[in-house]
Amino acid sequence: MRKLILELLLMLGATAATAFDHSHTAWDSLLRKHVVLTQGGNASQVRYAGMLSDRKLLQAYLESVSKVTEADYRSWPKARRLAFLVNAYNAWTIDLVLGRYPDLKSIKDLGSVFQSPWKRKFFILLGQERSLDDIEHGLIRAPGAFDDPRIHVAVVCASVGCPMLRNEAFTGERIDAQLDDSMRRFLADRSRNRFEPATGKLQISKIFDWYGKDFAKGHAGFSTLSGTFARYAASLADTPEAQARVRSGDYKLEFLEYDWSLNDVR
Repeated sequence: MRKLILELLLMLGATAATAFDHSHTAWDSLLRKHVVLTQGGNASQVRYAGMLSDRKLLQAYLESVSKVTEADYRSWPKARRLAFLVNAYNAWTIDLVLGRYPDLKSIKDLGSVFQSPWKRKFFILLGQERSLDDIEHGLIRAPGAFDDPRIHVAVVCASVGCPMLRNEAFTGERIDAQLDDSMRRFLADRSRNRFEPATGKLQISKIFDWYGKDFAKGHAGFSTLSGTFARYAASLADTPEAQARVRSGDYKLEFLEYDWSLNDVR
């Protein structure tokens, strides 16, 4: 009996020792240290030089992510699974950039004629070798997995045109509020989204052109692209009159060019 109790205690201790940190403390600390908010808090830049100095800490976090098994992942609540995948995507994106930093001007420099950087398989996740596209499109955007178009302001591509990389980790307990906050901040960034009353143009990030259909499936309360803009009219326009025009659809929609320059603090 004593032997059995001892074995159970050892098993419990091993489980506790290897349990995943759902607060993502290590990643959160790196973000708070190296992400700089700009545009009144609606955009951000990354101190890649600082991240490079702390790359061992980043890679230690990513090692903990790689150790999570498929069974463990499936046992978690949905919100924790989503936070895990979003943080993994963003952290591996940073690590990918650091592999060539400072000798690159864009994440696109890491691709080739035959393969984009997002299709490059360079890490282990849930027991398989995967790419960034595998996380975003194969796991996060998989039908029935999470069905939330707001993920497009959460997974970011290390570029000026991207939604901001938050200066905190996503967590399962807060991810719904964090996603909504990220939507508001992104749409309030006048360098990437804006309504111009004089011309009647609603100038919007190319993201809503590429992934507009995700905002028209009825997921998480998003049924149309125009309805999405109406929901966030207070972020897109500066005056009550202009906001009313956005809500009523009184505008000419125009998608802005995307800036793929590295979002680096230099």
